[in-house]
Amino acid sequence: MLKVDFHSHTRYSADSITSIESLISAARKRGLDRLVVTDHNSVQGALEAYASAPDLIIVGEEVQTTQGEFLAAFVTQEVPRGLEPMEALMRLKDQGAFISISHPFDPRRSGWTLETLEQLAPLVDAIETRNARVFSPDYNTQAEKFAAAHHLPGTAGSDSHHPSEIGRVYSLIPEFSNAESLRRAVVNAQNCGRSSCPAVHLYSAWARIVKSVEK
Repeated sequence: MLKVDFHSHTRYSADSITSIESLISAARKRGLDRLVVTDHNSVQGALEAYASAPDLIIVGEEVQTTQGEFLAAFVTQEVPRGLEPMEALMRLKDQGAFISISHPFDPRRSGWTLETLEQLAPLVDAIETRNARVFSPDYNTQAEKFAAAHHLPGTAGSDSHHPSEIGRVYSLIPEFSNAESLRRAVVNAQNCGRSSCPAVHLYSAWARIVKSVEK
């Protein structure tokens, strides 16, 4: 079984200052077999990380739509922010990406309506059912129930914005090598780990301040 963290950020996200080197070092230290790098509306950090550690890194992206966010793996072409959900989804599908939905029931970080989630459910590959940064465990429970009701597998991601968060939660899944084999493997995912302390959100706030000063 591979130990996979499906959700992480680097300095290429506006709310993170995590370097590529520290990201890779932390992932290896925590025994991850794969880490999906999912910067906000950017694949630049993921591509850099993949170039340094192709055995570990999967190129992904967290795509902000006019509502909530998609969490994609095996992305080959960056999808811009601000598209309507169906347009963003089709752009990810056209490149064969593995597509899930980020923290769908966290009201502080998700703009999805239930109606839209119902429309998207038959079209995505998974739901992020364990996000380490949710403000309440109830939001993950809601995601788990939604995934089960729609016969979708669940993934786990640290949503790390600082190296200390990487691998806090993770999925154990059978071997895979691309998006198609991941779709088959994730059906047997076991999601593990514990959520981060809510104080980790201060990392994101600090990163924004640091970047604003640097401009």
